[in-house]
Amino acid sequence: MKKINIILIVLLLSVSLFAGRYAGDFMVIGSGVRSSGMGKAFTAIADDGSAIYWNASGIAQMRKTEIGIMRAFLYNGLASYDNFSFCQPLPNEVTIGFNWTRLSIDDIPVFLEEHLVGNSSFRSAYYEYNLTGDPDDWMTSTDDLIQFAFAKHIHYDLNLGWLFFDVPFELYFGGNIKYIKRKIDDSIGNGTGFDFSFLTRTSLSVLFEKDWLGDFTFGVNFQDIGGSDITWDVVDDNSDHQDEVLMNSKLGMALIQPLSFINSTLTLSHDIDYIYDTVHHFGLEYKYKELVEFRLGYYDTNFTTGLTIKYKDFSVDYAFLTNNIANTNRVGMRVNF
Repeated sequence: MKKINIILIVLLLSVSLFAGRYAGDFMVIGSGVRSSGMGKAFTAIADDGSAIYWNASGIAQMRKTEIGIMRAFLYNGLASYDNFSFCQPLPNEVTIGFNWTRLSIDDIPVFLEEHLVGNSSFRSAYYEYNLTGDPDDWMTSTDDLIQFAFAKHIHYDLNLGWLFFDVPFELYFGGNIKYIKRKIDDSIGNGTGFDFSFLTRTSLSVLFEKDWLGDFTFGVNFQDIGGSDITWDVVDDNSDHQDEVLMNSKLGMALIQPLSFINSTLTLSHDIDYIYDTVHHFGLEYKYKELVEFRLGYYDTNFTTGLTIKYKDFSVDYAFLTNNIANTNRVGMRVNF
């Protein structure tokens, strides 16, 4: 018996766009709390566990083990969004990481086709044949993204000739293999994909011979290289259907400026996404010592803000994001050891 899910629009809200070529839209929401508070302009920063999503090469900057968790309730509590990350540094400037993200919607009402009598004109004339509005069943929709990441750090001194000096560059290369699983009621879709990323960092104080200058970073992340397919096993139709996850290119740059006279650091970042339309992301982070961090961001008419409270190796993160559907609060915690 086919099912009529008149609440299907609820599922569409969770990804903002229709399926098919937009099957991977739940992944565009992004991982982590800190990055969200900066307007998702994180490709050139990428120095915590959420980097596995934003720019996997960045995890090579991490020289301590880190565990991170996140929870968010989207669209006025309609959907829940969870994230877990783990990064482990290894010898020879190598870091590996694991990232799991889930978007879930519970208690979606289901109405059976067998209750329909006649056509819509007949039912409008005889109201007693209209559906009662009471669901026959309930179902759940879940979207899972699992990523395994690898990154390597290389130091390189660029020789500009005997009249000049060597310019130091920190080079980071990385990538991740991802597994995607989508489940709507009894129908399950599976797919795999691959990301490749790069990040470089150089000292402006050396380049311009000004001791007070900070660092400049540039990052690029190619997500779902060549496109990824999600193959559905549709139980009711006993057939397979494929949705396409489009390739996305993320470019980012950031200026990290120490403010030594007030024991602080100011970071300005800018990202560009190309997956559907060109979207610009802008972020700002102010860090005071190793105690507290404040953030602001803007992207695609949305404003964001965030806060981190740190105590030794513990960080508690909060982010607030505006959205044309409903505003979102994200909370998370990171532990380094």
